[in-house]
Amino acid sequence: MIHELRIYRASPGRLPDLLNRFDTVTLKIWDRIGIKQAGFWTVAIGDNNHDLYYLLEWESLAEREKLWTAFMADPEWHEKKAKTEENGSLVDYFSNSILQPTAFSAVK
Repeated sequence: MIHELRIYRASPGRLPDLLNRFDTVTLKIWDRIGIKQAGFWTVAIGDNNHDLYYLLEWESLAEREKLWTAFMADPEWHEKKAKTEENGSLVDYFSNSILQPTAFSAVK
């Protein structure tokens, strides 16, 4: 099992819009494509309350490549993403990392 950590820094004032897009658009498309999320978090106490953290779960890097490529090419995603960004981008910055569990990790 492979986990991918993605961190999005929402544009000022746009975190509610970003969360809404995940809730009402993105997750439905991921379900159709077969992308599995392991969790989503916002910052309650910490450095930046504009950040959204989430984990994706993959069987392999090959699965990630196949499914993420399908998502990025999905016409419904492009249409709905553009609609949600009519008043500007929802995300100023993002990063992603493929995580490898340690030998003592509870999650493998």
